[in-house]
Amino acid sequence: MSQFNYLASIQRTVSAERDAVNELLAHIEDDTINTACELLLNCKGRIVVTGMGKSGHIGNKIAATLASTGSPSFFVHPGEAAHGDMGMITANDVVITLSNSGESGEVTTLLPLLKRLSIPLIAMTGERQSSLALAADSHLYVGVDKEACPLDLAPTSSTTVALVMGDALAIALLEARGFTAEQFAFSHPGGSLGRRLLLKVESIMHCGSQIPSVKHTTLVQDALLEMTQKGLGMTTVVDAAGRLLGIFTDGDLRRALDNGLDFHTTPVSEVMTAQCAIIHPQKLAAEALQIMEEKKINAIVAIEDGRLVGVINMHDLLRAGVI
Repeated sequence: MSQFNYLASIQRTVSAERDAVNELLAHIEDDTINTACELLLNCKGRIVVTGMGKSGHIGNKIAATLASTGSPSFFVHPGEAAHGDMGMITANDVVITLSNSGESGEVTTLLPLLKRLSIPLIAMTGERQSSLALAADSHLYVGVDKEACPLDLAPTSSTTVALVMGDALAIALLEARGFTAEQFAFSHPGGSLGRRLLLKVESIMHCGSQIPSVKHTTLVQDALLEMTQKGLGMTTVVDAAGRLLGIFTDGDLRRALDNGLDFHTTPVSEVMTAQCAIIHPQKLAAEALQIMEEKKINAIVAIEDGRLVGVINMHDLLRAGVI
């Protein structure tokens, strides 16, 4: 029994879809793209995406991408729109329709209603002379010579190209708006992405009596006791007025051992790290992680208005899901 060559089949499909995306670049026209992007950027309502079948699935994803990158958007099933959901679309909206043929009945049925409301229409089709293409204020050609399907039937290359065009529109709008990482985070508050982009140092730092702290005159043996009690692998070192002078860490301890210092008579100020890393408590926890990784350290001190207000270490970032 001969074995089917799955690898060759998969490589052929990937190559076909890659070639289709490469060919898309040649079809992108300055005027139509500019018109489409300006319509979307200046939309006073919502961007409504619609499409039937596989085009509908792609349209659903495009709507989600637009919404998460600063362009309020939602997907409407064209069949449902013809039976009541058309009420979800207002004159302030912009509609994006997807149809490879440009003749999907469920979608073309909506054209008279959209025109009556003077709603701007952007069509993504594979036929330049189709009903949707001719009715659109901006037609984005996303046609392919051949589907990746060997029967040239199942929507494969065509849906990939439409998806890429949708992603390109979303990113162009994101850049035009100057959309920031923090704004992006508010659309993704859950999971590790939200934690990395929203969580601030002050939310997870040790503060008050939790901060390991000793005076600069404290002997090393007593500084070790403070480190052990607070369990952060370090202690801050302050002057008589409570101003930060440095930190004493496990690494400083090892170096002191190598130098043969007497822990019973040596003040911690002689073995501390004076130029320690600091961060403002309002900074993102992800920024603290970046500093710690760059400097190859395990803890960082939070300073506000020159005052020591907190300490954060790698374990805190790990527990918070920032790492």
